[in-house]
Amino acid sequence: MGLQLRDGAAEGSAEMKNLLGGKGAGLAEMSNLGLPVPPGFTITTEVCTYFYDNDKTYPDELAGQVKRRSARSRRRSAPVSATTRIRSSSRSARGRAPRCRG
Repeated sequence: MGLQLRDGAAEGSAEMKNLLGGKGAGLAEMSNLGLPVPPGFTITTEVCTYFYDNDKTYPDELAGQVKRRSARSRRRSAPVSATTRIRSSSRSARGRAPRCRG
């Protein structure tokens, strides 16, 4: 009910638009082409269909899948703050951290 997105290796493709939706298929295709796509996953359109066919409830197995895939995505993405990125690129460019002016 969900397909994983990873750097250069998505479980889906543009041909799966009916299953992944337009955004999901586009992200999968971008990942497969090697474009930078944040780690994540797409919940398929089957879940949407199930939701409306079953009194607006989700499949029982969905919660576990979302939890596992969210944890996997978090492990793949190293959180780096904007300040850390700026300091790192500034140090590599000038050899020192920038000074903040107030």
